Amino acid sequence: MASPAPSADPTANRNPLTALTLDELRQRTSVKWRAHPSDVLPLWVAEQDVPLAAPVADALRRAIDLGDTGYPHGTAYAEALGAFAARRWGWHDFRVDHTTVVPDVMMGVVEVLRLVTDPGDAVVVCPPVYPPFYAFVSHAGRRVIEAPLGPDLRLDLAALDDAFHRARAAGRRPAFLLCNPHNPTGVVHRRDELEAVAELADRHGLRVISDEIHAPLVLPGARFTPYLTVPGAEYAFALTSASKAWNLAGLKAALAVAGPWAAADLDRMPEEVGHGPSHLGVIAHTAAFHAGEQWLDLLLDGLDANRTLLETLVARHLPAVGYHRPEGTYLAWLDCTRLGIATDVPADEPGVVSDLAGPARMFLDQARVALSSGHVFGTGGTGFVRLNFATSPAILTDAVTRMGRAVDALPSSAG
Repeated sequence: MASPAPSADPTANRNPLTALTLDELRQRTSVKWRAHPSDVLPLWVAEQDVPLAAPVADALRRAIDLGDTGYPHGTAYAEALGAFAARRWGWHDFRVDHTTVVPDVMMGVVEVLRLVTDPGDAVVVCPPVYPPFYAFVSHAGRRVIEAPLGPDLRLDLAALDDAFHRARAAGRRPAFLLCNPHNPTGVVHRRDELEAVAELADRHGLRVISDEIHAPLVLPGARFTPYLTVPGAEYAFALTSASKAWNLAGLKAALAVAGPWAAADLDRMPEEVGHGPSHLGVIAHTAAFHAGEQWLDLLLDGLDANRTLLETLVARHLPAVGYHRPEGTYLAWLDCTRLGIATDVPADEPGVVSDLAGPARMFLDQARVALSSGHVFGTGGTGFVRLNFATSPAILTDAVTRMGRAVDALPSSAG
């Protein structure tokens, strides 16, 4: 694939998070900016407040100018991911022929589950975790078994061992759905942790499916390890895309990648699954992985600064709220349990992303800041909120300042 022509974009060397004003962002019609009234600052769903990276915008313009809006074809997407993975993560034995294009990561997860598990089989997840893990697994006719994270928000190997044992006892072909890096905690799993997961999965006979959609968003101080590069992951799968890193959720296309001994399973993917991805989506994601690294590096610098700013803001305005500094993603997991705000929905009904209760409901009503409610992330989520800090420092500062004023106004019994 030829490199795109140099862009004349005046924001090419700027922090993407400062490129758009609040007034410009409010003109957007996506769910982040239209789900709530205009006086609300939306820091909930995983959309970034950034313009398109110039190489992505250029590739889309070329396609539109050519009327290139038909069906996707070829392996350029996988080739771009493979080259990116080699440069960024040292994954030098990435196999393009062990991939297939799927509509998006979660649809890919479901289709892989259908290949390697049976209806009624158990799928292990590590809560608090991305709510659609619950909804998609359940809708696919499989049942969820939880292996909660440890108090340090890292994988708890003893809990995994127990959950894997129960999953094996519950069905013929169980699986483990890994979130790597982890959403909502921002933890980036270490290689030794992933090697231990692979050993446990092999011992108990579970197939591992790793959601790696946040993989490009690892911040300074941590290093991403693709699950398929660890010993023992030969029968596993990974799902990824450029969606989260380059803000391409509306341009549908993702890749399912099989370990060397799982490629035959991926070959059984129904042909019609490949009809779901958008051709423009494939073009956009390919351009991001192929030519979007300069933009990504500027974004990562901005996110690194924002996570430090958020730490300062929480300490100043929300001293009773716990802040676990994320290693990756642009998501912060805030512990609001000391605020004493009741969560008035069952904690055992995760998965409905739009549900609001407890602290998230209070911050929306009293501070006009929209956050994701912790209870939808499963066990361990009640009393927490997830905050998306992929926005400008000015919006982030305004939001946390509002949140602090709302907490200060709480009755003393709740504070």
